[in-house]
Amino acid sequence: MTLSDAELDAAAAFLGLSTDDFIARFTRLKHTRNGLSLIEGEDGACIFLTPDGCHIQPVKPQQCRDFPFTWTTPSLRKICPAL
Repeated sequence: MTLSDAELDAAAAFLGLSTDDFIARFTRLKHTRNGLSLIEGEDGACIFLTPDGCHIQPVKPQQCRDFPFTWTTPSLRKICPAL
């Protein structure tokens, strides 16, 4: 999940953290090394995805808001061919 600077700041503020603390705890360098991405949980899901939904729902990144209409995954397409 790629994050813009504004999304980093918003998520950090929502959680009551400094942007630097949020980056240290919840992000990693993208594989392309040109930005930051949210880390994943042990199951590969977003670190903020809980059984009750998104923990940062009010400030979730644009990429999350666009899912599954702008982007999707091969495993999701197997479950829902309409995508």
